[in-house]
Formats: sequence, C-alpha cells, structure tokens
Amino acid sequence: MAKLCIVPTPIGNLEDITLRAIRILSECDVIFAEDTRVTKKLLNHLVINKPILPFHAHNEHKFLQSSIDRIKSNALTVLVSDAGTPGISDPGFLLARECVNQGIDIECLPGPTAFVPALVASGFPCDKFVFEGFLPHKKGRQTRLLKLAEEDRTIVLYESPHRLVKCLGQIEEFFGAERAVCVVREISKLYEEYKRGTATEVKNYYEKNPPKGEIVILVAGKE
Repeated sequence: MAKLCIVPTPIGNLEDITLRAIRILSECDVIFAEDTRVTKKLLNHLVINKPILPFHAHNEHKFLQSSIDRIKSNALTVLVSDAGTPGISDPGFLLARECVNQGIDIECLPGPTAFVPALVASGFPCDKFVFEGFLPHKKGRQTRLLKLAEEDRTIVLYESPHRLVKCLGQIEEFFGAERAVCVVREISKLYEEYKRGTATEVKNYYEKNPPKGEIVILVAGKE
C-alpha cells in the first residue's frame, strides 16, 4: 500500500535529526524535496543514496497530480523541505491534503520546527500562542497587523532578514513602541541569537546591525 511520510530535517545543526527520520530516509523509494541540492547535501552527510525529485512552492499546483501518481506507484515516498517540517510555511500542505482526499496513507514524523524553540526560549507565555508565519507582503498586511495588535496571546511570525527592520517598524506603529518583542536568528546554528526588548529597541538594534539568516519574531500579547 502506498504511503507518504513527511520528514522534518535539521534547521541548523545536522545532529538535530532523529534516528527514525534517518531510517525512513534510508528505506524510502523516492524523496520529494523543496531544493534537491540542499537535500542531496543532507543525504551525503547521512551516507544515503536515494532518487530526489523537486517539489517546491513554484511547482506545487502544476505537478500535484503527477506527484500523487508517483506516490501511488511506490511503497514509501518521503517529503522534505530545506529545513524544518514541510507544510509549516514551506511546501507540503497541498500534497498532504490531496493524499488525504485520495485515501493515501500519510504520516508525519515529529522533529525540528523553528518557531517552537524560539517560542519556548523567548520568555513569553507559550501555553497559548498564535502562529502567523509570514505576513502578507502587500495586500491585507495592514489589516492583519491591526487585528494582531489586539491579540492577547503570544504572536509568532517568520520574516526574511531584508524585511526585518520594516516589520519591526510596523509592529512599533500598530502595536505600540513599548510592546515587548524577541527576535530569534539562526536557531541551532553557530551564531544563534536572541534579541529581546521593546519594539523600538529591537528595531533600532537591527537598523545598526543588519541581520542575516532565518528569523523568528515573537511579540508579547496585548495586556
């Protein structure tokens, strides 16, 4: 019986992969990858040789049915993203949904996801939170920010380095200059960084220190 297994991959340190994930990667027939080059590098590190096919944001809709056909023709197909858990602000949701719709067995292994360690180590309440991922770049962005400004739970956002200062400026504008913020960079990597302070303080810091790497923004809920 055909099966799709969603396998989280390390977000930084390559040791952050489970023994089960390594076994599944070793046993599968084929791997769908967000970037075949990135996945090939991981497989080389693990000394695993498997066929790798591209499955990324730009081809998700176009190749959805052919990907389903490929899954049906194999006993075990794996889906990975460049880092973290597929489907969490990465390609994968459409494929998982279509597998469910077509009665294909689907399984997701537990594993790395950037926002979880960022949230837990931020110092903000993590018993209740709202995960927004990437905010809309243009249409609907202001509306979303206005709604989030009234949220009383901890807010989790993803942002790219070159848009971080702009995003912090908008948090300062819509949430208030004194709203507590924590920016987390490069989780599980050599230069992992947590920068805590008010929206204004953190924005001013990154104006003087342009950031690099993967970024998670935590915003304290409204009191």
